[in-house]
Amino acid sequence: MTELDARQTPPMSVNRRARRGATAAAALLVALAATPALAAGPTRQEAPARTAQATRTAPASARTPLARGALLSVTPLERKTRAQVVEFVTGEGVDAAAARHGTASYRLTYATVTPGGAPTTASALLVLPTGGGHRLAAVSENHGTLAYRGNAPSTGDNASRIAAQLYASGGRAVVAPDYLGLGTGPGTHPYVDNRSSVSASLDALRAARTAAAQRGKRLDGDVYVTGFSQGGQVSMALGRELSRGADRHFRLRALAPVSGPYDIEGSELPGMFDGRVAADSAVFYLSYFLVAQNRLHPLYTDPREVFRAPYADRLERLFDSEHPDQEIFKELPRTVKELLTDEWYERVQHPSGVFAEVIRLNDGVCDWAPRVPVRLHTASGDTDVPIANARDCARRLAGHGVRAKVTDHGSADHFGTYLEAVSDNARWFARLD
Repeated sequence: MTELDARQTPPMSVNRRARRGATAAAALLVALAATPALAAGPTRQEAPARTAQATRTAPASARTPLARGALLSVTPLERKTRAQVVEFVTGEGVDAAAARHGTASYRLTYATVTPGGAPTTASALLVLPTGGGHRLAAVSENHGTLAYRGNAPSTGDNASRIAAQLYASGGRAVVAPDYLGLGTGPGTHPYVDNRSSVSASLDALRAARTAAAQRGKRLDGDVYVTGFSQGGQVSMALGRELSRGADRHFRLRALAPVSGPYDIEGSELPGMFDGRVAADSAVFYLSYFLVAQNRLHPLYTDPREVFRAPYADRLERLFDSEHPDQEIFKELPRTVKELLTDEWYERVQHPSGVFAEVIRLNDGVCDWAPRVPVRLHTASGDTDVPIANARDCARRLAGHGVRAKVTDHGSADHFGTYLEAVSDNARWFARLD
């Protein structure tokens, strides 16, 4: 089995070291008024929610209808001086030249919707600069693949916190959504469901606008959108919605996704069979994707249709947002061939039926014309998300008349690409001011 770097995990993901996050708090539940999801389709299963008392006071009446993005609670997490930010960021191998201020971090709980449009809650990390002006641009920092809720940006030592600290120290409000079913959000995570990840990310920006105002900071409406791996894909989709005027308070300013699986059908899946994606990464991502998507779409009625024994009896339990990734890896096979039945081994290589429809629902995030600067970060050495994904994205953007700069970080692995991109993005955002 291919060994992943000590801080590298599967496509759409963050490093294994970051998976040691703290125990997640249970979700705050309130009775919300049903609000249509952002282009959401029907869902087969909505996981039961869990209840617990919020860290801070929620709205006075649980019966009050709440709009999407309504702020429910704010939990202070930590404060860092500029020197501490520099020490933290450089300790992770990131250039901290863009750091100018100290930072204050908070966990937000807010109202949003499930993939089927039902009311629910989610959490996010908000990091504000403690110095500088009172009007701030925002950075939406979207994280990579996480299976364990305790490793989300607002609840654990997630790699997104490296970027969040540096971007905030540079003078911006950073919003890092946990997505649905991670952090303190109820249920399971609808992995690689772009529609719900985008709606949760947009609602996190709305909640952050309120939370920042309560702390004497005003978001000026400009949004720099970035993210790593799964978050790179989410970033392109979120940027598209912002450019369409999804919220009158926010304007897309720049796009800088990192190592996103923008082309699942044409690049990511083939890479799992031709060696471009490391074997253990392929098993992890594919297992997670099939289990999570089956909760939304009718891929199978019995796990034994898709997965071989003994994995068919354990995967749905493992991908429940409650198991740390290390535990999941221990119970997975070494190869995709050992994971899938003969029928599904062929189907994944040649998608058809509902499976093909599901993939196409989440592909195409680069099929539009951004009217802002775009940078795509990738690496020839990435064995989680092959460089072909970024090349396909650049080609699709070019088809719409948009020239995106593609930065190849050479021999860097998946997580190494992210670290280099964070430094580059911090300097680039500063020049765009």
